[in-house]
Amino acid sequence: MNLSEIMKSEYNRSVSECTNEEIYCGLLKLVNSMAEQKKAEPSKKKLYYISAEFLIGKLLSNNLINLGIYDEVKKQLAENGKDICEIEELENEPSLGNGGLGRLAACFLDSIATLGLNGDGVGLNYHFGLFRQVFKDNAQTSIPDPWITDNSWLNKTDVTYSVKFRNATVTSRMYDINVTGYDSTTNKLHLFDIESVDESIVEDGISFDKEDIEKNLTLFLYPDDSDDAGRMLRIYQQYFMVSSAAQLILDECVAKGCNLYDLADYAVIQINDTHPTMVIPELIRLLVERGLEMDDAIEAVSKSCAYTNHTILAEALEKWPIAYLKQVVPQLMPIIEVLDDKVRRKYDEPKLYIIDKDERVHMAHIDIHYSYSVNGVASLHTDILKNEELNHFYKIYPEKFNNKTNGITFRRWLLHSNPQLTELITSLIGEGFKKNADELEMLLKFKEDKEVLKKLLEIKDSKKAELKNYLVKKQNVSINENSIFDIQIKRLHEYKRQQLNALYIIHKYLEIKAGKKPSTPITVIFGAKAAPAYIIAQDIIHLILCLQELISNDPEVNPYLNVVMVENYNVTYAEKLIPACDISEQISLASKEASGTGNMKFMLNGAVTLGTEDGANVEIHELVGDENIYIFGDSSDTVVKRYKDESYKAKDYYTKNKAIKRAVDFITGEELMKLGDEERLERLSKELIGKDWFMTFPDFDDYVKTREQAYSDYENRMEWAEKMLVNIAMAGYFSSDRTIAEYNNDIWKL
Repeated sequence: MNLSEIMKSEYNRSVSECTNEEIYCGLLKLVNSMAEQKKAEPSKKKLYYISAEFLIGKLLSNNLINLGIYDEVKKQLAENGKDICEIEELENEPSLGNGGLGRLAACFLDSIATLGLNGDGVGLNYHFGLFRQVFKDNAQTSIPDPWITDNSWLNKTDVTYSVKFRNATVTSRMYDINVTGYDSTTNKLHLFDIESVDESIVEDGISFDKEDIEKNLTLFLYPDDSDDAGRMLRIYQQYFMVSSAAQLILDECVAKGCNLYDLADYAVIQINDTHPTMVIPELIRLLVERGLEMDDAIEAVSKSCAYTNHTILAEALEKWPIAYLKQVVPQLMPIIEVLDDKVRRKYDEPKLYIIDKDERVHMAHIDIHYSYSVNGVASLHTDILKNEELNHFYKIYPEKFNNKTNGITFRRWLLHSNPQLTELITSLIGEGFKKNADELEMLLKFKEDKEVLKKLLEIKDSKKAELKNYLVKKQNVSINENSIFDIQIKRLHEYKRQQLNALYIIHKYLEIKAGKKPSTPITVIFGAKAAPAYIIAQDIIHLILCLQELISNDPEVNPYLNVVMVENYNVTYAEKLIPACDISEQISLASKEASGTGNMKFMLNGAVTLGTEDGANVEIHELVGDENIYIFGDSSDTVVKRYKDESYKAKDYYTKNKAIKRAVDFITGEELMKLGDEERLERLSKELIGKDWFMTFPDFDDYVKTREQAYSDYENRMEWAEKMLVNIAMAGYFSSDRTIAEYNNDIWKL
């Protein structure tokens, strides 16, 4: 069935006579019917990838590409006077994730389907997702971000489960989104919801009654957890997700002949970060309820579960007070106590216990003891887990630990985001790289081909012009497309160090004021949301927005330097920003970023990385060589040692280093105080001078020097184009197809 037939049968009109909305609905129908025809043959063993986030982005074009009909549909629409880009604009972006964790899960689902593996995602159907970010008075405000409409990718199913909390029993319902593989099979993303959710309970901004569980359970991703009710709501959400998932898993396995003792022959459950940890005690509880002895249930579950660790940040490894768990899911506590008791009988080491002396349950400890695999997400991250953060676990379970360096799907981040670059690459090395990303390395033979390098620069210029137009349309902000685009887009967190970037901007502003003008203008672009309860992160956004206003109104500086923070940064914005970027800011404190995946997307699109030896930057550095990346800052060993011996004193750097003092003092100086909120700016300044927990000051001088070097090298356009080409050519390793093949070979064995 093609589009013309669908429009005829649905609306009794031709494509040219239909509205864009009608065509969008018709394409939705076309994609879903084609996707359903590509469902894989059921196999005995199946993967369940459970995650609190799936940042899937808009799906229309991605699905058309994966089904192999994008060009045909685009042409048919154009012949009928319709523009596919206008139709894409009609789609709401599902607000089902926050940052890299959720985007990674989305890339993984794409690759699982592309490789023809039998595996589905399982998560929650958040009605308002994280939140929509709106800037007002140079500060972030938050409002709901609704995305569910009558015509969306969600398909309501007949699958329902009863989920029991201490004070209520609710019924979950499963909704499915088709996940199409590239020239391959279709899997599902299962999202659970309850029908009693009431969107009208949201009042001012994103505040709502956190205690009315039957009305609020699936409203928001990561509800504000600055109070007990918010923390409790997170436990409600997590249990609702895993209880529904566990019942689905057991039903599907039993239907295929599983006798429950042999669960591991039918199911592998990948626990993505600690949010789904309760699936372990919940599955054990259900198996005991169905007649297994406790020890047999524990063994069956331990052989079926695998855990991915995404962080070494202690505050991100969830620890729930027993009192909260008893309040929400008292039925799980006896199981958790048994799991803890088994550990205590074996090991006399409190660091290994599941329940600590403060009566808190360590979710990561449940995952490590009762899974058969524990993986980090980049080689440096895994080494730090094994040698430092989880060393006491590594000593007793060396066989469980393994590394799976993250990856990205090239279908979305190259084919869809950058068709011009895709076309150039195809003309040079053929189509093979779309399925086997390693073939990109064949581009290296064009390293000194002036014509190819010129074309690369032309494509970059066209993507910069596209971004400029998009920014005017979205935010009424105009930027200079002939400037260097220096971009930092990621969740706002102190360890990612947007504050270091901001200090550099102040430094550069003052240099320009003193007459040191760059030969090529610079546009620094940020995109980031800060968690509503994360005050310092909000203060950093405030500083950036104040700098944006200050510089845009300063005729002495704005011909040479501009700052733009995009509002409500999301996947759609990323698809415009990444292909336009010249310099990719990956400046987290060494040892703190588990992997990063933005660094991979930028590299694939010909941006050059300016970064620390952290996360996957380490592997990018190894692949592209010293001359095609800009590395600065202290090593992870130095950083880890500083934390251990508590030797870092921010104030010493502030008092001794004139450039640092000048930049930090500017935050509370009169120029910014006129534009900003005194309380916010002073709090941020105090935080930096008194604490600077993520060590921006020790890296400051080297950062300034290395960034200036990158700007200077940019002037030699041909040499810069060569750096771009090497980055694109070496990006193949970071395909999520490679990552998923490794997961399957080493962990899942589907």
